[in-house]
Amino acid sequence: MKENDVTESEIFDDSATRVVEMGNTIMEQKGDEMIWAIASGMLAGAIQFWLYSRQPCEDPSCEDCTPYSTAELRQEELMEEVMQFIVSSEYLHSPNDRDVGKA
Repeated sequence: MKENDVTESEIFDDSATRVVEMGNTIMEQKGDEMIWAIASGMLAGAIQFWLYSRQPCEDPSCEDCTPYSTAELRQEELMEEVMQFIVSSEYLHSPNDRDVGKA
């Protein structure tokens, strides 16, 4: 398989893996106590890249760009995608959450 033959799913998985690896590398360099700053910085960069990638083209009637044709629509799409990732994350619930029952 040539590099150009990769699927969207493979690119998605590779990108997500690289972000996690980058976070781990930065944390190893800066220390565990910086994990929140590292994660927030990575999130800020990811959001900027996502917004950049969703800029509508010059054709105001472009159907592909319709979901991203205004700043408000881009924000709604971003929040919807974020919520999907949150719900599917294995890290959403923690045994240390305050609302976890203790038996």
